[in-house]
Amino acid sequence: METPAEILTFDQVELRRWRASDLGTLDRVVVESLAHLRPWMPWAASYDSDTTAGYLDRAEKDWESGEAYNYAITTAGSVIGSCSLMRRIGPGGLEIGYWLHPGWTGRGLVTMAARALLRQGFELAETDRIEIHHDEANQASGAVPRRLGFTEVERLLVPEGPATSGDSGIDVIWRLLWNEAEAVTAPNRER
Repeated sequence: METPAEILTFDQVELRRWRASDLGTLDRVVVESLAHLRPWMPWAASYDSDTTAGYLDRAEKDWESGEAYNYAITTAGSVIGSCSLMRRIGPGGLEIGYWLHPGWTGRGLVTMAARALLRQGFELAETDRIEIHHDEANQASGAVPRRLGFTEVERLLVPEGPATSGDSGIDVIWRLLWNEAEAVTAPNRER
């Protein structure tokens, strides 16, 4: 299976593959971001440093298996968040996920990171669509696919209800097809 580059760049962000050696850095960034993350990220509710170690171990295994490609979001040499390309929406599809340290929000950096992931994702030969999923109440997460030209394709009531204190229990699914992505990504492949 084809794998993405370990370092991606777009404008002011550089994404680099997470490694086990990033444990201290990731733990610090998450701890500083917990109040910002808890309303939206179920894993943040019971966070401890073992959570980070487990995540980095899974990130290594997922990269090798092709299940997910997890990156540190960096700018000006600082780690400011995390993002991923994940194979959990069926054959030909990738899902993008992201979060950012609250001290770096409102600058378009997550949108830049998502754009870098889009470029890379559509350069992988088997990818025909990329999606972003978020809770309806998370307006900041929803702004990213809107800015990148995704189309909202579905709203789903989550059967088990809200997963976090901020969730409404309604998932919004945005999709971008490879043939719609050229203006956003300028993919370097023939179809």
